Formats: sequence, C-alpha cells, structure tokens
Amino acid sequence: QVQLVESVGGLVQAGGSLRLSCATSGSVSSINVMGWYRQTPGKQRELVAAITSDGSTNYVDSVKGRFTISRDNAKNTMYLQMNSLKPEDTAVYYCCLQTVVGNAWGQGTQVTVSS
Repeated sequence: QVQLVESVGGLVQAGGSLRLSCATSGSVSSINVMGWYRQTPGKQRELVAAITSDGSTNYVDSVKGRFTISRDNAKNTMYLQMNSLKPEDTAVYYCCLQTVVGNAWGQGTQVTVSS
C-alpha cells in the first residue's frame, strides 16, 4: 500500500518562503503524476501544481512564478518550493500521487501566511 508523508508546514510572514516535501513509500508505479493541492475551510480542494514522472509541470495561475514543484524519483520524494508567499496562500496543503490504479493522498499540512 502506498503511503505519502508530508513535511510540517508552518507560519511565515508575507513575502517569505517555505518548502514542503512529500515522501512516498510502498509500491509505486514508475508512471505517475504527483501534485500538490490546497484547501481552505468552505472551499473545494484545488490543484496548485503537478509534475509527471518525466518532469513535466503545470501550475495554477495564482502561483505561477512563485512556486516550483520538483521531484527526486530516486528518493521517491516530491517538493514544493513556495516563494513570495501571500496571505491568500494560507491553506492545508495535500500531496497526491495519481496512477492508473488510483490515487493516494498525504495527511495534509497547514501553511499559514501572515500579513
């Protein structure tokens, strides 16, 4: 069974930076897509960024130029570097692994950006 474990988020001031990581364990197909989602109370979970197993990436418009998603396939770990953080980036961030047999989710980690 695949497990995803996210690093602890945190509290940062607006304009600051934070890096999240997501480590996977278990049997993972070499062909997959990994992504970071975020959710705030009362809103649907939204895709922030995604990266394929061959390194192709896409981002939601609101984070383009500020966030960078990356992965280290040898370590089965994905990262999200968040720069120039804004209060509206405050959310619970979830990592997700998508394969042809289904999706797996991390437990979520809180990121709070103070103004």
